[in-house]
Amino acid sequence: MTGSMQIAFLETAQGELDGAIEYYNRERHSLGDEFLIEVLRALDRIAAFPEAWPQFSTRTRRCLLKRFPYGIIYQYSGNSILVIAVAHLHRKPDYWKRRHRV
Repeated sequence: MTGSMQIAFLETAQGELDGAIEYYNRERHSLGDEFLIEVLRALDRIAAFPEAWPQFSTRTRRCLLKRFPYGIIYQYSGNSILVIAVAHLHRKPDYWKRRHRV
């Protein structure tokens, strides 16, 4: 990751990431790995420019993945980023808003 930015995931967000990787790997061999690479690239962009993405709610921002229908919902403060959700863009909107520190 870029610089000294610390990145952490809420447990539910980590579960979403893991579930999506598993789903895509079932769909096509190594597609889940490609999804993970795309997520890591998005996290690098977020770490480098945490204010570059529009606010999605009062304390959160959303960075869209380029190749997959997902967004990384995150909050940042100082040198830390907290991933609130790895959200599929076709799910119920705002389902993640009940999560910690939103």
